[in-house]
Amino acid sequence: MNAVLEKIHELGIVPVVVLNDAKDAVPLAKALMEGGLPCAEVTFRTAAAEESIRLISEAYPEMLVGAGTVLTTEQVDRAVAAGAKFIVSPGLNPKVTKYCVDRNIPITPGCANPSDVEQALEFGLDVVKFFPAEQAGGLDYIKAIAAPYVDMSFMPTGGINADNVRKYLGYNRIWACGGSWMVKGDMIKAGEFDKIRALTAEAVQIVKECRG
Repeated sequence: MNAVLEKIHELGIVPVVVLNDAKDAVPLAKALMEGGLPCAEVTFRTAAAEESIRLISEAYPEMLVGAGTVLTTEQVDRAVAAGAKFIVSPGLNPKVTKYCVDRNIPITPGCANPSDVEQALEFGLDVVKFFPAEQAGGLDYIKAIAAPYVDMSFMPTGGINADNVRKYLGYNRIWACGGSWMVKGDMIKAGEFDKIRALTAEAVQIVKECRG
């Protein structure tokens, strides 16, 4: 198992961050670090993503920063050059997945059905993103598709929040959960980093309660 994925498992929750302005990157990273969650998946949905990853990586080299919503191999290159330590994609794009696997770049592609999971297994992966988690059937669906694939673990993302994350983390095939409730865009835009720090600390406590 890749060391990066081991660390993600240890943390239990991956904050999924959308940054519209790179000036918010370092204050956000500081809040996450102080809240006890030294990890962030910065989505490539915005023009500020690449620079944000670079700034966080420079300010907090010990932080586990990844790139999310990665759709092309060119984005993989840009993200890794900026300092991303792992790649997350919303679906399983064979070209992007193979590109990462061939270069030993940790990737968790999005899977939403058994065919996706079997493709991931073909690439030698043992952890995949399950997206969109709540909308695609939630924990019951994950349990159903996990049954035939005994060596696969899942990282549900989409609709995960402080109210339902416990049920996910209580299932032993859940590697970690991706969530944005502690790093919502309006809080980042308003500079509410104290609030983000507090919500992050609460999320860390939930993981401890669920996993001991």
